[in-house]
Formats: sequence, C-alpha cells, structure tokens
Amino acid sequence: MKRFAILCAMPLIATLTACNSNHNADIKALRDTETQWNQEYVFKDVDKIMAHYADDAVLMAPGTPISKGKAAIHKDLKAMLADSALSLKFSASNIEVARSGDIAYTQGAYTMTMTDPQTKQVIKDHGSYITTYRKEPDGSWKVVADIASSELPPSTPSPSAMAPTP
Repeated sequence: MKRFAILCAMPLIATLTACNSNHNADIKALRDTETQWNQEYVFKDVDKIMAHYADDAVLMAPGTPISKGKAAIHKDLKAMLADSALSLKFSASNIEVARSGDIAYTQGAYTMTMTDPQTKQVIKDHGSYITTYRKEPDGSWKVVADIASSELPPSTPSPSAMAPTP
C-alpha cells in the first residue's frame, strides 16, 4: 500500500518540481533582463532598450506625460538618451511571477542623473519603480507597464516664473 501511495504521489511531485524550476528560471530571466537593460542605458542604445517593451506598453516617468505604445516610448526615450548627463541605474529588490507563469513584475529602486529641462542644471533623482512584464509566445519577457516614482519633492518654480506678466 505504501508503495502504491508513493507511485501515485510521484507525478504530483514531478509537476511541483517542474513548476518550481520554471518559476526559478523565470525569476532568473527577469533579473538577467534588468541587468542587461542597465547596460543598455550605459551605452544609450535606444534600439536595444526598446527591445524590452511590448508593442502596447506604457511608460510613466516622473515629471513627464504618460507614453503609450512603442512609438511614443521610443520618441521619449530617444530625447532622454540625448542628454549627455543622463545616467540611469535600477535594481529589483522583489520579483514576483504569477502562478500562471505569463505575467510578472519587478519592484525596486533607481537612481538617475539628468539635465533639468527648465533650469538646465544637472539633477540627481532617486526613487522606486515597478515594471510589469508579460511572457511572449517565444518565452521572452516584454515590458507592458514601466512606472517610476521619484522620492524627491516636486521642484518649485523660480520667483521670475511666478511673477505675473504685464
């Protein structure tokens, strides 16, 4: 009887082990993706950066309007990457993959140096992010929502910008 129970349990154990193995592989793939993505920001390679986004992705970055779709994201990232002061680094502290294995998110912190478009001064920003991924039919993970939240307080307009116009 004991032998029968063990034989019956083996397919379940194999399934659970395979699911856990896929889950761990997905987490590693997402971590590797973000490591590669960081390197692409170092080299400011807009095409390689864009390869991480799904066609229907959205990008929400502090102080900018939402970018919907690959064409809008490409346009906004190309302008951002043109900034000679730009430096962006991010690292996930949490990676979750749905049981279904087709959706996941990473959550972590970022640091960014860039030129403020208003003041033309170099600023250092930091904050948190959540990136939602969808697994594509080929097994790759593509970003469907990329959202960052700055921890810096909003900047106040200069006194000259607040002065009424005659």
